[in-house]
Amino acid sequence: MAIHTIGIVGAGSMGTGIANLAAINGFNVILRDIEERFIEGALHRMSKFMAKSVSKGKMTEEQKQAVLGRIQTTIDLEDMKDADIVIEAVVEDLELKKDVFSKLDAIVREGVILTTNTSSMSITEIAAATNRPELVAGMHFFNPAQLMKLVEVVRGLNTSDETVQELKALSRRLAKEPVEVKKDSPGFIVNRIMLPQFIEAIKLVEEGVASYEDIDKAVKLGLNYPMGPFELQDFAGVDIGYHVMEYFKEEFSNNHFAPPLLLKQLVRAGRLGKKTGAGFYDYE
Repeated sequence: MAIHTIGIVGAGSMGTGIANLAAINGFNVILRDIEERFIEGALHRMSKFMAKSVSKGKMTEEQKQAVLGRIQTTIDLEDMKDADIVIEAVVEDLELKKDVFSKLDAIVREGVILTTNTSSMSITEIAAATNRPELVAGMHFFNPAQLMKLVEVVRGLNTSDETVQELKALSRRLAKEPVEVKKDSPGFIVNRIMLPQFIEAIKLVEEGVASYEDIDKAVKLGLNYPMGPFELQDFAGVDIGYHVMEYFKEEFSNNHFAPPLLLKQLVRAGRLGKKTGAGFYDYE
């Protein structure tokens, strides 16, 4: 099926970035959230993001307005009937995602692929909420979606080869590099590798081995990472990391993935942070 219009369900950080990315690359976009204020916030963030490109001469003001003009917004999920593919980007709540997919299955046309931007959760279980499991897959973008080059294309148990190839091709049309996750395993590739690093970094602080700052410096200078583990957790949201660790612990039946006590205390305290309202560092 030819893809001209991309439906995005969820106008949070990831949904906003994916919608902006799609429109920049010439696709028509239908962006849906449950309240107008979330939509307005998404459009404001897109405009602000592109304003930087305009100021640097990478985009004209006319091009920016054309991108925004390709984005239709709505609070009605029924409007996804006009989408050629749908990318779900709601919060990381498995039951909510299953509910969204069940409703989308009844709305979109026959043959339309439904994808989820989940970073960790079971594609197979989400697909089971539909009558088209062969057309359901993960399409995991990274934040900020406009800039990060990777997309994890994740198979569920029943995802067809044709669906995977279609999503790889779409990723390239969005100027991204896809990798195929051949087995539906929690965390896929990147988070499966990254979460244990986060846990060990937190344990190093708990054990008094080193400070947040020195661990971040060591990882950046010693491993050539652009961000240290604590900077990255603050950027992504420590509450998200906490919930993913809990999910890993349950799915793998392995306490090795359990959130360290320091992270639990930080999330419960709701310490103010730069990006998400809670973080390891204090920000002004």
